[in-house]
Amino acid sequence: MARPPAGGLFSEGEGKRPLAARMRPTQLKDIVGLGDLLAESGWLKAALAAGHLPSMVLYGPSGTGKTTLARILAVESQSAWVGMNAVTATVQDLRQVLAESRQRLSVEGKTTILFLDEIHRLNRAQQEVLLPDVEDGSVVLIGTTAGNPFFDISRALLSRVRTVAFVPLSEAEIATIVDRALTDEGHGLGAWKLALEPSARTVLVRLCGGDARVALNLLEAAATRRHAAGGDTVSAQDVEDTRQGVYASYDQAGDEHYHTISAFIKSVRGSDPDAAMVWLAKMLELGEEPRFIGRRLAILAVEDIGLADPDALPYAMAAVQGLELIGMPEGALLLAAATMRLALAPKSNSAAMTLGAARKVVEAYGRLTVPAHLRNLSGQAKRDADADDYRYPHGFPGHWVDQNYWPEGVPRSALYRPATSGQEPELNRRKPGPTKLP
Repeated sequence: MARPPAGGLFSEGEGKRPLAARMRPTQLKDIVGLGDLLAESGWLKAALAAGHLPSMVLYGPSGTGKTTLARILAVESQSAWVGMNAVTATVQDLRQVLAESRQRLSVEGKTTILFLDEIHRLNRAQQEVLLPDVEDGSVVLIGTTAGNPFFDISRALLSRVRTVAFVPLSEAEIATIVDRALTDEGHGLGAWKLALEPSARTVLVRLCGGDARVALNLLEAAATRRHAAGGDTVSAQDVEDTRQGVYASYDQAGDEHYHTISAFIKSVRGSDPDAAMVWLAKMLELGEEPRFIGRRLAILAVEDIGLADPDALPYAMAAVQGLELIGMPEGALLLAAATMRLALAPKSNSAAMTLGAARKVVEAYGRLTVPAHLRNLSGQAKRDADADDYRYPHGFPGHWVDQNYWPEGVPRSALYRPATSGQEPELNRRKPGPTKLP
């Protein structure tokens, strides 16, 4: 790529493009990050050298270089490039591109890279259209997604591609990208001769959340402000003053979504209300669906609190129902109160553990036979099955009678292990019994 003339900051038209677009690497050696993938001894360099670039799915948060890598691979492999967005691509569109790719390979001997952004949005029929051409190499598919492809892409397609995980860039990597943009006189801001205060760099790196695009957009805004004011040093205050909201990488279908809700759940389970509220605030600030948070709170109430505090589930459900009635932003207070209530509650996972133990019994013994006296029979069928032995508990003192409820032919075992916290010990103490082994 030719550099703009030295006489001005940018060539005509170049300065109208965002800094992040101008600074996009055009060669593999210029990419920051992806050390293992781009190592000289790695499989990608070997594939390029051999002229056999495999189809692949690049997944990870935005601003980590997925599209940049795909474009550079097209150039370095001397392949034709066809870019599409999976949201708008139809089966007919895909069939046409695949037919043209086969023709190009047959006539020109040139491979086509079909770049599919948001590949997780392809439906099953669209994915099936790709299978034969991806498998026989008529086209090289490079798909990108912010989510986890193992959730959204069929096994058939995944078995024909290599999956490459991208992670948020480190602080050092972001700092390298920022410094490069600040000093590059061709595509960057070098002609302005601006310096960046160390504190400004720290703030910028913190705000961008490992997203290079966000970092460059924020740098451009702060530098433009300082240059227009006639200054020569970008301060932390310049960065703070030009931010719009919290800059962080968060996609409701992506890994950061799952990482954050996982941290939220584990903080509540670990009885840390302060940390739980931080993760709740992050999700709300970055646009997480409030009803999703409410559903997770309801699950937490039974999975991690359960019988230690039987009132936790009604409290959580009241918050969920109140959220539907009140809406946002006031509904955030309901989620906050429920989060605090559950984080502070005594914990028990006995319901989940007992269910898990019961499932193992079912897995071990398969079809479980219901004892005759527990079957739903009437009339002659009931007499034939000798099912008249059922004893109605409410007809006995204390509304309990000793009888067998366990499947026939299965050794009895104690599945329920009561927790020792909260109300569960008292609930267990009040349980009639013990039921005798069959």
